[in-house]
Amino acid sequence: MQAIFVDEPHGVATIDALYIKPGIASLQLIVQNKRAAFIDTGTSHSLANVRAVLRHKGLTDTDVDYVIPTHVHLDHAGGAGTMMQAFPNATLVIHPRGAPHMTDPAKLWSGTVSVYGEKTAKKLYGEVVPIDAGRMVIAEDGTEIDFNGRLLRFLDTPGHARHHFCVHDVAHRVIFAGDTMGISYRMFDGPNGPFVFPTSSPVQFDPAALHKSIDRLANTDPESIFLTHFGRIRYSSQVVQSLHDQIDAFVAMAQELSCAEDVGQALLRRVSQYLLERAKQHGVPLSDEKITAGLRMDAKLNADGIAIWLARSNKHAN
Repeated sequence: MQAIFVDEPHGVATIDALYIKPGIASLQLIVQNKRAAFIDTGTSHSLANVRAVLRHKGLTDTDVDYVIPTHVHLDHAGGAGTMMQAFPNATLVIHPRGAPHMTDPAKLWSGTVSVYGEKTAKKLYGEVVPIDAGRMVIAEDGTEIDFNGRLLRFLDTPGHARHHFCVHDVAHRVIFAGDTMGISYRMFDGPNGPFVFPTSSPVQFDPAALHKSIDRLANTDPESIFLTHFGRIRYSSQVVQSLHDQIDAFVAMAQELSCAEDVGQALLRRVSQYLLERAKQHGVPLSDEKITAGLRMDAKLNADGIAIWLARSNKHAN
């Protein structure tokens, strides 16, 4: 197949994971002195495009040293086992909370099937392959890896998920942020730059922790942020403030709607309208209909995650 990717600065390429449709999910290839590392994996369906990019760059399967999912949600780590089968010299680097799900992905898979059904789950994610623990490195907070002369530092960043880390490419002032710094689809880019919004998808959304994680990443003084959804954005304090404001808005609307007859549906309506309004205020150069369609999946995931957080908060309060 023809390789589908974008070359970025500092030897990084953003590869389309071809999840659902182009432009939704990505993974990053880092090439350092003719060796390769991947941040996130897409799904098992992503492997053909990943290999096409490797070949385009004159690399082979044996040139891959590391496979690094930022967390174990299947659009980020579903292809990890397939990649590890394909790349015989690779080591998987994983968050300590995520490691058990990589050696035995049965719980991840059963949860996915319960949401989508077996047929749709296989269509979305393909096969989720277990990984030998002997090929893993557990990255605790602050772990550093020397990737062929390139320092990668791992930062524990809960909030989106408790099994989430981000990868700090120290010398190049780059953060590979997974979902911690939100979502920014290139279709929404406009004269005011990228439109970025938080992801609160189920089931471990924690707004207080996410605020802290975003600030922690901001304090590394990054130049660029790589988002799995989708690609590179320039870091700015305005992006950080916007994420904080939107998380606070999610919390406020959850508290306001906590006594609604159907909290989930009420939140879905409110989140959908809120994200549309934010996009229009940002100057996204699309019609309301196209913005709403482009945000539909994430509005539903965000509303579901906020509802689960609200139920958990209310349970603890009682």
